[in-house]
Amino acid sequence: MPRKYGKKAGEKVERAMHEMNEGKLRSGRSGKKVTSRKQAVAIGLSEARKAGGRMPSPKRTASRPRKRGAAKRRTR
Repeated sequence: MPRKYGKKAGEKVERAMHEMNEGKLRSGRSGKKVTSRKQAVAIGLSEARKAGGRMPSPKRTASRPRKRGAAKRRTR
């Protein structure tokens, strides 16, 4: 069975984790300091994806949220 993530992905995640531990990793748009391990991994994988690393494509999300409580609003 082949590896799920390529070598480049591992290197990018490792660099992002190192920067986070030093307190130098910042998120893209807001520029806030990253403190979450999950967020650091996500940043590393995103960078690897842009650099052409081999990895599964990101999960697709719905374009709009599902409506909740539609059954409750029905009138009899």
